[in-house]
Amino acid sequence: MFAVSLWAVALHPLPQENAMAPKYQENDAYILGVTLHEAMPRVADKRLEEMVYDTAKEALDAVGISRRALDHVTIAACDELDGRSISSMLLAAPAGAYLKDEIKATDSGLTGLCLEATRIRSGRFHLGLLVSWNKSSIAPFEDVMRMRCEPFYTRPIGLNMSISDGLFAAAMQGVDEADASKVAASYRQAAAKNPRGVAAVPVAADAIAASPYVSTPLREGHRPPVTDGAVAMVVVSGAWLNDHPDARPLARLSGIGWSLESYQLGGDRLASMLGLKTAFGDAMKDAGLGNADELDVIEIEAQTAFHDIATRQALALPADQTVSPSGGPFAQNPYFCTGLVSAAEAVLQVAGKAGPVQAGRVKTAAAIGFHGFAHQGNVTAIFEEIPA
Repeated sequence: MFAVSLWAVALHPLPQENAMAPKYQENDAYILGVTLHEAMPRVADKRLEEMVYDTAKEALDAVGISRRALDHVTIAACDELDGRSISSMLLAAPAGAYLKDEIKATDSGLTGLCLEATRIRSGRFHLGLLVSWNKSSIAPFEDVMRMRCEPFYTRPIGLNMSISDGLFAAAMQGVDEADASKVAASYRQAAAKNPRGVAAVPVAADAIAASPYVSTPLREGHRPPVTDGAVAMVVVSGAWLNDHPDARPLARLSGIGWSLESYQLGGDRLASMLGLKTAFGDAMKDAGLGNADELDVIEIEAQTAFHDIATRQALALPADQTVSPSGGPFAQNPYFCTGLVSAAEAVLQVAGKAGPVQAGRVKTAAAIGFHGFAHQGNVTAIFEEIPA
């Protein structure tokens, strides 16, 4: 288990009223602590409920906050990938939500962060726990994705995630397999340095280029394997921080944005990346930023190497932009919550706590996540350094 915080409530008595002037914007959202479950291809010694409980408890313990003190809990999970209907009936309690104001996001872990942020920004909630998970080993991933196509006309072709990602790769103009192989190799190189990953082994670009086709032009080596994992964040309002002046958050969540595209899998929709541009633009505007070069680090949930290339092109990222120093999904890929893992890595970057993959001093970092077939759903979250 990997947990990071800079402060523990249990070690600090509550201050006297008006002991110091407010330092934080009352309705802004701040990340007080982050916990990542140990990344493994398959967590064989725990039930899913135990994974969720251990991650949620470690997140609270790391900041010295009791579950009783929470005023709400946000969970993000998928019934199909959990392998059970209405999975929150069994998993809300181990996530800390028993007898708490609880709400669930079912699109992605990063969507759950947006939901959590809106709750904090409403001014009605001040101390929350966000928990997301995916024990990918208990539900055959591609079988779930095929099932999701049942209501749609694309079902007869046997659509799954591999095929939709292959269609996406084929729709990209001016990008060949060699480019994708080089990108995948760089991701694996970075992932090998990340202590929070699954101990990925670097693979040369020529070996990736020789790996079997999954859905032309997408090869097996162009995508990361799915893994088991979970992530939790303790999220607080500025008002709560002003009442606890000794508290030291890891980062401020300064911008959020999300967008959904159509189900169509035609070339125009796939190549336009309109949903990504919209979500990213909204998050940048929310954070008061103008251009991508104002971001020191961008963590991309690149489910294939083509996702990385397409994101760079769509957002016109500078050639020297620091992208996914963590190794992204190639470090760990608990599919449903991989975007939230990227957000956790972005938080660690602005807190200066990313360890071997720290990209120097990072004042601003973004996490970009995708969900659905061929990046239908898009989410961006932006984090800022807390001034000393």
